[in-house]
Amino acid sequence: MRYATVTLVWNDRPVHPVDDIFASSDAVAVEAVRYVSPVHEGRYVELLELSGDLAAARTLLAAAEDAIEYDVTGTGERGVAYVQCRTAGLVEDLLAILREHDIVLDWPMRYVDAADDRGLTVTVIGTSQAIQRAAADLPDGVRLDVERLGEYEPSPDRLASVLTDRQLELFDLAVEEGYYEVPRETTHRALAAELDLSPGTVSEHLQRVESKLVSAYSSASRR
Repeated sequence: MRYATVTLVWNDRPVHPVDDIFASSDAVAVEAVRYVSPVHEGRYVELLELSGDLAAARTLLAAAEDAIEYDVTGTGERGVAYVQCRTAGLVEDLLAILREHDIVLDWPMRYVDAADDRGLTVTVIGTSQAIQRAAADLPDGVRLDVERLGEYEPSPDRLASVLTDRQLELFDLAVEEGYYEVPRETTHRALAAELDLSPGTVSEHLQRVESKLVSAYSSASRR
């Protein structure tokens, strides 16, 4: 199993709508994309690592047409935003390429300062041939700079390892069934019935998912 860590640099196109929302402000910035749910009926959910004025982030999201629902948590000048958007923009295109070539994305995708623009550093996992095919299918206007290549060795502090398989399964189902829509399109009881759990257990799992994601971010930001 191989991995490739690459930096993607794009021209004249925001990587996703929230990045575009914050691009007009010097008060807050997106540092990393921690998670993006599968796009469903033109909507998706993402977890973003923010730096800067979190109050300004809330104000910008409240005024943004593309942000259907949001929540921002954190202290000081570091935080995490949960955002529902209408389209994933360039991120949607990149995820589609990964799915087509059976490539696994190792979260997070982290922003960096590239030579001539802002870039996004990502690590992907798969066979050498699949990674090469995915790189060849990148959209026009996206440049790929290879940072590292090698055999993949899982790291225990990666975000996916923070959650149990059951918690990941429940979180994905909750997003798919519209639990985070406004108004909600499902309930703890309905999710519990699908997974053969009690409503109380579903509620507890979802609370732990959010707590673990925030804790994982806080630990990583202090390194």
